[in-house]
Amino acid sequence: MTLTRWARWALRAFMTLGLVFVYVPLALVLVNSFNGDRTFAWPPHDFTTRWWSAAWDNAGARDALATSIKAGLGATAIALVLGTMVAFAVRRFRFFGRETLSLVILLPIALPGIVTGIALDSAWRSVIEPLGIGKGLLSVIVGHATFCVVAVYNNALARLRRTGTNLEEASADLGASGTQTFRYVTFPLIRSALLAGALLAFALSFDEIIVTTFTAGPGITTLPIWIFNNLFRPNQAPVVNVVAAVLVVLSVVPVWLAQRVAGPDAGASRT
Repeated sequence: MTLTRWARWALRAFMTLGLVFVYVPLALVLVNSFNGDRTFAWPPHDFTTRWWSAAWDNAGARDALATSIKAGLGATAIALVLGTMVAFAVRRFRFFGRETLSLVILLPIALPGIVTGIALDSAWRSVIEPLGIGKGLLSVIVGHATFCVVAVYNNALARLRRTGTNLEEASADLGASGTQTFRYVTFPLIRSALLAGALLAFALSFDEIIVTTFTAGPGITTLPIWIFNNLFRPNQAPVVNVVAAVLVVLSVVPVWLAQRVAGPDAGASRT
């Protein structure tokens, strides 16, 4: 497709405006975390790191960070197992309802978060709580896993499409068992895709707030919820800015690592 000179300039201009709209507010959050003025007067007349020290000394923020990490790791572990298994089933086997299963796996990431949250809240109250299991960290992990599994599934399925089955068939022809083939052939081929999917799943879980609001039990506060609860408290505003800056960094790093691990052609397919 050939674009005219004006069309290329227009595309560049729109792309630049979009990037500015997304990243300038994030940059302001980072700058304000060093703003010496408690009211965030702009431009800052002095810079300080005392808000960072205050944030580190804030027990509520530290506990919320630990909870977010636990929830992210738990949801990522579940997503790795379920996403990988479903990807193998969809790609390696032919069975009735295969396309429907793929749609069911992808649907949670497309649904509005509030719809997913209400559904999970209703299911937990009517099915799980009568069994004696109340809401807590486990319910948050399960709720996050419903959409985190999509990241692992997509990455694993794309890699399985690229690799095909030739190497696995050759391994079987040479006398390797199914376990040996998976250990020495299949797993090394999909390892980077699984790692990339896990990093993306962790990033999705780490900054989730809507589903967490509906699934968290009493005393369970993740970092995004802590930020929301303290956002309009004047004395906490500088600390909230620091925690928000940390959240931005901790959300960007897994996505960047996933891109580096998966490579530029992670989504390519091979027929």
